Amino acid sequence: MSRKRPTVADLRAMKGKRQLTMLRVLTLDEAEAAERAGVDIVSVPPALVLNPQYRDAAPSLFTMPGENFFEIGTADDFVRWSFRLYKAGADAVYCSAGYATIKRMADDAIPVIGHVGLIPSRATWTGGFKAVGKTADTAMQVFEAVKQLEAAGAIGAEIEVVPVEVAKAISERTQLIMLSMGAGTGCDAQYLFAEDILGTNRGHMPRHSKVYRNFAAEYDRLQQERIAAFSEYVADVNSGAYPEDRHIVHMDPDELALFMKKMDEDESSRPIASTGEAASGLF
Repeated sequence: MSRKRPTVADLRAMKGKRQLTMLRVLTLDEAEAAERAGVDIVSVPPALVLNPQYRDAAPSLFTMPGENFFEIGTADDFVRWSFRLYKAGADAVYCSAGYATIKRMADDAIPVIGHVGLIPSRATWTGGFKAVGKTADTAMQVFEAVKQLEAAGAIGAEIEVVPVEVAKAISERTQLIMLSMGAGTGCDAQYLFAEDILGTNRGHMPRHSKVYRNFAAEYDRLQQERIAAFSEYVADVNSGAYPEDRHIVHMDPDELALFMKKMDEDESSRPIASTGEAASGLF
C-alpha cells in the first residue's frame, strides 16, 4: 500500500510524537531508494525536483529543495525561485537568507525551512565549521534565531551541530519543525546526507554521520572493470578478434555479384579525369 505524502499540517501534528527521518539525496536513484525505504523528508537540489520523473520516483516524500542564499539573490528572486519549485512538486523550500527574505516568502504562503546553529554558508560568523551553542550566551543566540524564524513565518529549521541539551530545550519551546543534523534526538527529525550513509563521500566525514555501506570501494571496483573491458575491446580490434561473423551482416551472393557488375559498369562509363582536374577536385 502506498504512503500518503505528508503536508505541512501533518508534520506539525507529528511534532513531539515520533522521530522523522530525513536525507539529502542528489539523484533519482537515491530518491527512489529513500521512497522505498520509508524515509519521511528529503532535501534535494532544485534541478532534481524540476525533473518530470521526480514525483514518479518519490511520490510520498516531503521534498525540500534548497541552495545557498547567495546563489539565488534578493527576496523577490527567492519568491520567483520558490514558486517555480512549488509548482513542480516541492513541499517546502530551504532558505539560509535573512529573516526579511523568509518573511517575504512566508507572506506569499510559501512553506520555508530556515537554518540555525552551524550554518555552512555563514560559518565565518560563528568561528568556522564547529559546534555552535556550547555556552549559555551562544545557546541563547540559537534560541533567539529560532524565535526570529518563528516571527518571520518559517515552518521549520535545520538545527546543525548544536549541543543535544540545547537543541532539545529549544525544540520543546518552539512550534517549528526542528530538523536535527548532529543535534541529537530531542528534535523532530534526524537528518543525514545520503553520500555519507552510502560511503561515497571521500572527503571529511562529519562527527554526526554514520556510514552504512561502502559504495566508494564498489565504484573503484567498477572503474577497474570498466578499464579492463575497454582494454579487451582495444586488443580484440587490434588482433582482428572483433568483429566476429555474428556481429556483421552478409549480402546474398547473387545480389553481391549483380552489385559488383553494376559498379564495374559504372566505373567504365565514367570519363577519365586529367591530373589537373583530379587535383582541383580535391578542394
